[in-house]
Amino acid sequence: MLKGMVSLVTGGASGLGKATVERLIKSEGKVVILDIQGTRAQELAKRLGENVAVSVGCVSSEDDVKKALELTKSLYGKLDTVVNCAGFAQTRQVYNFYKGQECSMDDFIKCINVNTIGTFNTIRLAAGLIGKNAPNEDGQRGVIVNTASTIAYEGDIGQAGYAASTAAVIGMTLPIARDLASRGIRVVTIAPGIFETPLVTYLPEKMIEFIKRMTPFPSRLGKPEEFAHLVTSIVENPMLNGEVIRLDGAQRWFPL
Repeated sequence: MLKGMVSLVTGGASGLGKATVERLIKSEGKVVILDIQGTRAQELAKRLGENVAVSVGCVSSEDDVKKALELTKSLYGKLDTVVNCAGFAQTRQVYNFYKGQECSMDDFIKCINVNTIGTFNTIRLAAGLIGKNAPNEDGQRGVIVNTASTIAYEGDIGQAGYAASTAAVIGMTLPIARDLASRGIRVVTIAPGIFETPLVTYLPEKMIEFIKRMTPFPSRLGKPEEFAHLVTSIVENPMLNGEVIRLDGAQRWFPL
């Protein structure tokens, strides 16, 4: 099923997205990366070979996503799968009483723009292209996999923006799955725990060590390859739809 599959991976230049691109190419698929990190994305594409193309842009931009979809169609003639990995995270307390300063609205808005609006924007624009595919024996035409976070459920101090933006992705998973069901497009969201990616650099080392201790098994951060493995498992399992899957080693963490 993965062989010859055409995928659009947002945020595919690094972290979870990069691991997903690598796994899809290893499975003999074809991938278009949409990422603002143009140089890094081009370097990855060069390393992985001719079945990877790059469209530089931001997921919250209608023009940028349309450009990526046009590239996908012109190169490969179709789109089977979208994997939304583009994300933004930061730590900002609502009000810093030591400095007498409130959180900048720009910081909160950026989380919403990238994580929530960017995910929805990509889905709404890609659905039409996926929906043109011929259905398989199950009537399926394609799959959309989103990325949220366990922080949506258990956010700590300073994580209001990231928690809110990823909780919105979780909240829209089932309604969008129902919206697209009549066209045979499945929608599933992965809520990873803390993984070894550039996105966790905003967390203090003390918190990272605490999270490791609070993860029953395996007691470590997740590996991007494990996320990518779940992506392909979702694609291959036709009964997974409208679901949010935690990928966290039974990790449940609490305020320090």
